[in-house]
Amino acid sequence: MMRLLGWLGSLRLTLAAFVFLGAGILIAYLNESHTSPWLVSSLVLLAVNLLAAILTRPYFRQQKPLLLFHLALLALILLIALGRLTYLNGQAEVVQETEFAGDVLVTGEGVWHRRTLDKLRFINHGFSIAYGEGLYRLQTRNRVSWVDAAGQRHQDVIGDHVPLVLDGYRFYTTSNKGFALIFDWLRPGQPIIRGSINLPSYPVNSTGQAQQWVLPGMTEPVWVMLQLDEELIKEDQPGEFRLPTNYRIVVRYLDQRYELPDFSGRDLSPRQRSVELPGGRLVYAGMRSWMGYKVTYDPTLYWLLAVAVLAVLALGWHFWRKFNATPWNA
Repeated sequence: MMRLLGWLGSLRLTLAAFVFLGAGILIAYLNESHTSPWLVSSLVLLAVNLLAAILTRPYFRQQKPLLLFHLALLALILLIALGRLTYLNGQAEVVQETEFAGDVLVTGEGVWHRRTLDKLRFINHGFSIAYGEGLYRLQTRNRVSWVDAAGQRHQDVIGDHVPLVLDGYRFYTTSNKGFALIFDWLRPGQPIIRGSINLPSYPVNSTGQAQQWVLPGMTEPVWVMLQLDEELIKEDQPGEFRLPTNYRIVVRYLDQRYELPDFSGRDLSPRQRSVELPGGRLVYAGMRSWMGYKVTYDPTLYWLLAVAVLAVLALGWHFWRKFNATPWNA
């Protein structure tokens, strides 16, 4: 038994485990989910190697600070492996004054992750973003509200570094945001369908504010473009993100082109804001903003921080004992 533990705790196995870990990181980087069995397996192998070394080398038991440091290191390795198995990374877009309904584009996910995103709800109440010269984005302040399990409503302001945390999922604002066009789709004998079209992120795509989608009951896509008649954020001076007031909307279906009239300070009737299409009438209902969120989940974050602090303290204890035993000027 001791012979086996000695082999498991050998430096040769440590070197092989690090090579295995490097390969696992490379495979995980190239993998779509950014994790792989090889990465987790290499971390587990490192943990076994370290545990065997702790059990078989009396030096660790004689030096309590070193023993504590290596136990913390062992816990860090296991927590990282657990985090890779249970994490989730994703992206979501929520239109102003609408509710997040669990729709997330997942960009990475551990095999043990159990999604509960579909149970989460919060409302995006809009945001403010200040810009410096050169379109340098400054602080983002996004107002959100949600109802907890006890039925109590909460409100808060989140940002790029201040997340909304719901059931362990963390929602951060991003630079991905823009304008959303709201349309009503009216078909004879059918209930009105209201939906929004998120235009490409602004101002990075200021010259490409167009999008296309397929309406219910239609087969060909409808193309829509927001034509801005004003410069909302000037590159050579500070500014702030806001909805435009002077703009036109161009709709194209097949080879037909429709242009809704200038909305500058005018209150147009639904008929003036509509486009007759073969399957029904498309009515422009207004404009809002949308925010793109980064969604993350990792239940090991706080434990990682606590164990890392413990490791640093243990290492500090070890060196304090080592150098305190001999005067510096000896």
